[in-house]
Amino acid sequence: MPVDALDAKILRLLLEQPRTSVREYARLLGVARGTVQARLDRLERDGVITAYGPRLSPAALGHPLLAFVHIEVTQGYLEEVAGALAEVPEIIEAFSTTGGGDLLARVVARDAAHLEDVIQRLISLPGAVRTRTEMALRERVPHRMLPLIEAVGGAAKQR
Repeated sequence: MPVDALDAKILRLLLEQPRTSVREYARLLGVARGTVQARLDRLERDGVITAYGPRLSPAALGHPLLAFVHIEVTQGYLEEVAGALAEVPEIIEAFSTTGGGDLLARVVARDAAHLEDVIQRLISLPGAVRTRTEMALRERVPHRMLPLIEAVGGAAKQR
């Protein structure tokens, strides 16, 4: 079931006020608490809401350096290498991709030497052929979902 305008309003509140109760969301939206809870349950079941929890800062945890590491993998080893990436704590996300590499990992590190150690660990994985690393200089657009929710909610109003 697609996200409608009320769903979009609920999602916006979740992002803007994540520690607010369902009862308060209902009051703010002018709908019954049960309606909000039922919508949240459906959004979870449909995979729109995938998790609840705080967003943590790797920099504040002592890992201010962010890099994107492209990993080229020997054909037939993608699953093994991807599984091994999950064992590296400095990898905070990884995706299989098209283009110049097979996997793209978002890696955090304490400093350049630590990043080099992580990259050496990655290239030593059975099936990893080579890596290419791009270091982030400054975050220009932080992780966000609100503009997308507003676009989806606006489209729902026009249906």
